[in-house]
Amino acid sequence: MNFLRTNLNKRTTTMLMSMMVVSFGIFLQSCDKDDDNELGARPSISLSTEQAFQSPGNETGTILTITAPEGLTKVNVLRNGSPYHTEEVSGNPKTLEWEYSYIVDGEIGSTINLTFSAVDAEDRASDLAVFEIRVTAKPIKEIPAGNLLGDHTWYSDTIYRINGFVRVGKDELQSGGTFVQEFGTLTIEPGTLIIGDKESKGTLIVQRGSKIFAEGTKEQPIVMTSEAPIGQRLPGDWGGLVMCGRVKNNQGPNIELEGGYGGYHGGTVELDDVNESSGVVRYVRIEYAGIPINPNEEVNTLTMGSVGKGTVIEYVMASYGLDDAFEWFGGSVDGKYLIAYHNLDDDFDVDFGYQGFVQFGLSIRGSNLADQSGSNGFEVDNNGQGTDSEPFTAGRFANITVIGPKKTRETAINTNFQHAAQLRRNSMLRIYNSFLTGYPDGIYIDDARGNSSAHAISDELRLRNVILAGVEGWGGNGFGSAFNAEVEGTVDGLPFLDADGQPRGNHPNAPRGISLKQDPSDVFNVVEWFNTPAYGNKRLAKWQDAGIDPTIFDVIERPGVLPLAGSMLLDAARWDNVPEADQFEQVPFSGAFGTVDWTEGWAEWLPGIQVYF
Repeated sequence: MNFLRTNLNKRTTTMLMSMMVVSFGIFLQSCDKDDDNELGARPSISLSTEQAFQSPGNETGTILTITAPEGLTKVNVLRNGSPYHTEEVSGNPKTLEWEYSYIVDGEIGSTINLTFSAVDAEDRASDLAVFEIRVTAKPIKEIPAGNLLGDHTWYSDTIYRINGFVRVGKDELQSGGTFVQEFGTLTIEPGTLIIGDKESKGTLIVQRGSKIFAEGTKEQPIVMTSEAPIGQRLPGDWGGLVMCGRVKNNQGPNIELEGGYGGYHGGTVELDDVNESSGVVRYVRIEYAGIPINPNEEVNTLTMGSVGKGTVIEYVMASYGLDDAFEWFGGSVDGKYLIAYHNLDDDFDVDFGYQGFVQFGLSIRGSNLADQSGSNGFEVDNNGQGTDSEPFTAGRFANITVIGPKKTRETAINTNFQHAAQLRRNSMLRIYNSFLTGYPDGIYIDDARGNSSAHAISDELRLRNVILAGVEGWGGNGFGSAFNAEVEGTVDGLPFLDADGQPRGNHPNAPRGISLKQDPSDVFNVVEWFNTPAYGNKRLAKWQDAGIDPTIFDVIERPGVLPLAGSMLLDAARWDNVPEADQFEQVPFSGAFGTVDWTEGWAEWLPGIQVYF
């Protein structure tokens, strides 16, 4: 049953109102009509809230504030465009406050639009005011901006809507430079749905010293996503998940994440302290995050600032984010089974002295989704200036598959795509037993700031058993670009003519990209370095030679993430040339997958059409 509810309040005019189902009250106020012949303004309506989420059988509502200088006579209500109720108003009040309540009766996933129009004594109608009710499978609990102190649990029988900056714990900088800290713990049950309010830039932040235990399961993952309905979800619909820790970084003990929203991180805890934990995030999907806090300062889908070794990050899917999928600002937290899917900026962004271990990661890009700053699979800095600040950024990544936007020569891609891996600004990243393809440029050892090539020469920046594949017929060497490459060249063994002397359908003229790229002034030879026999790296003319499933590029219900039968990737891994081999699971395959699909059951490849609530 639907009903209206108001509270009667006599101000200057007494009035009685008839009800459709249940009595209600109206706050009203009236004044004498001006003694002139000029008509006042048409009626107007404003709503205290224009949208609500509620499950069938439960109540929701809004407060109407109505102004009618010539006196209000009635309010018309439409339900999804059809006449629903007319409320006659006695006494012709000039102002009216009406608390309107409604018992939800629609189907789950549907939308009920209640449209209000006020009519005055001159028979003039106001502009329409629409109250949208989204019918959800479960009741919605609004989580206001503020601090969650002590122990809190979010249950799977409720949907949680994050408004503004919701902080687990408290970590506030005072005027004297000191911090006031209080701690909290948030536990999230398997199968729980969390949505972020777009208008208030809803973001979930775990402050230093506090913890989150978001432990989903393969059958019941935790989902953090957009509040928008099907067909309207976009990257940047809400903030994302931010985790702040107390481990040393190379910027200082109390630095703030970009955007200035109080995400302080860093401290004096050693990188190898296994007891330093911000909690557990396992079997969690984070979708449509990355809302800009300030212009060009977005929240990442999963931000980790100086997070410690005792934290668990496993089976996490970051999809359709407006900024980076995963970004590590220092810290030593490890990660396993990570998916970056159709995000706009970088998928694995590593900065500020991060030194953790990541194994089994998948990056897949959408052909038209890229950021104006330039989009990469890996983007790695020691810091913004490329200085020698310690600890150096030296994260270790093994068994990573990077699938760029370019499936075929004919596939049109956003011109802001750049590199499968841009290793820059004095960083020392290590990538082992991994597969990369589909970008305008392959691997770029970038010395524009700092000297990453020197670290490559000294074997502190490492690539081992990395397979880099081109796109057939693109750019003369399997790579291509919509802008001038700093260095032009072809890959040995990939001529512009085939064995019969006929053109291979490539584009040998600039602009084009290249598989291995360096700064023109470098004495360092990136091709010779990459091809060092002991390193075990390989370059392929086209990704088909690696035996990957071509549907991995496609936007479908289940892209083929496993290598095809007989693929070279299935037994391409080596661990004898990996210095940190004992820190990894020593699987026989290169890339993220062997014969087991670890995405099955919990990953979602088409989140835009899922009925979540």
